Amino acid sequence: MSERIEMSYSHLDVLQEISNIGLGNAATALAELLKKKVNIAVPHATFLEMEQVFPLVGGLEEVVACVNLSFDGDVAGTVMYIFAEKSVYKLVDMLLGQEIGATGELNALGESVIMEIGNILTGSFMNALGSMTGLTMQTSVPLFAFDMMGAILSASLVASGHWDEQVLLIETIFLQNNDQIKGHFFLLPETGALNRLFEALGIPA
Repeated sequence: MSERIEMSYSHLDVLQEISNIGLGNAATALAELLKKKVNIAVPHATFLEMEQVFPLVGGLEEVVACVNLSFDGDVAGTVMYIFAEKSVYKLVDMLLGQEIGATGELNALGESVIMEIGNILTGSFMNALGSMTGLTMQTSVPLFAFDMMGAILSASLVASGHWDEQVLLIETIFLQNNDQIKGHFFLLPETGALNRLFEALGIPA
């Protein structure tokens, strides 16, 4: 049976702070990897009901790129970092220093770039979460998928077993010159995981 937590400003503030720290670290790691500055903004962190997730990426039949990993230990769950198809092509162009619009399909190099970006972003967020809570979490090897949203989400939910009703959403925006590329970072906690996270942060659930 899932559990539901009434979120306060305190809950969301601390999650926003964790997101900013984690993705700030990710931007630094990406800059070192790509040998150029990468700007990543975190405009919004919030909790959604599961059914509210789908419209954000265009619906269940929308083709998306997803880097997915699971974690367990003191708390358990699944993390997914998702880009809509057109956003993926623009992100590949941006990160490879190509003119925006040059990429029209995802080849092996593009997949490798998105996989590495997703790996760094999800790893940085989980490290920040572990540092701030003091909880131990072991993460799996990230997996990459380029498929319809419904297929990816179904596979992730089946693999994660039981989860809370609420999904943590962190909007992220990659910035370069006048171009902005939005990604959606989702954390699907297993049942009871949110309570343990907030208890560790000293915020009553």
